[in-house]
Amino acid sequence: MPEGDALHRAARLLQPLVGERVEVETPNPRAAVKQIAERLDGRLLESVEAVGKNLLLRFEGGLVLRSHLRMTGRWRLDRRGTARRGKPWLVLRGSEVEGVLWNGPVLELRRDSAVRWRLGPDILALPPRLDDMVAALRREAPGRRVGDALLDQRLVAGIGTVWRAEALWAARISPWRPLGEVSDEELRAVLAEAAGKMRASLDGAHASRQAYGRSGRACRRCGTPIRSWLQGDDARLVFWCATCQPGPEPRGAGDSNPTE
Repeated sequence: MPEGDALHRAARLLQPLVGERVEVETPNPRAAVKQIAERLDGRLLESVEAVGKNLLLRFEGGLVLRSHLRMTGRWRLDRRGTARRGKPWLVLRGSEVEGVLWNGPVLELRRDSAVRWRLGPDILALPPRLDDMVAALRREAPGRRVGDALLDQRLVAGIGTVWRAEALWAARISPWRPLGEVSDEELRAVLAEAAGKMRASLDGAHASRQAYGRSGRACRRCGTPIRSWLQGDDARLVFWCATCQPGPEPRGAGDSNPTE
């Protein structure tokens, strides 16, 4: 699933359309039924910003379009009139370029006064509100696993499975530790790692993965094989080093790994 840095990158991509009156089309029938084109066509696009894993496009008249990419969505910026095959979900056509949303199943249009997304502080805010994030995590049940809580967008917006794994590895904290056993300083360290790594990715850095996707391979720090297991109600795959990130583990996690 695209994480916060991918959405911030999309927001940057679409900036050439800001300040233009855009032609709006919804070629995909599943998007057309939402009647978004009818309500937005010809309106001035006032701003595009990323908040966590959401892209918010604000139009004149107090209308806000929320785009969430789920697993497969992506935004492109093409020259106006570019030929394409298939039916994108949304096309925003300016005088010279057009923003095109492919496979983006979540499109929601609301009045600005009604926008209440129930999102926590954005991990990519400048500066990130680390104290507010720690406070939000502290309001959770102390038995909740820290790795699961970091993906809860109501608490911290923008972190996904990749940066969860990388930040926890860097901070040497097991994803299986209960929140009640993780200090404020440790939480702040994990969040700072996530913010720094995601900001670097947004700015074009391509660092090698230390934990994510490396199940069964040697930890780059100590040589112990990286483990992976499903965590949380959504059964999202988590990666960690049992030596560098000591803590409780789920039954069976030391014997095998789910398919990545």
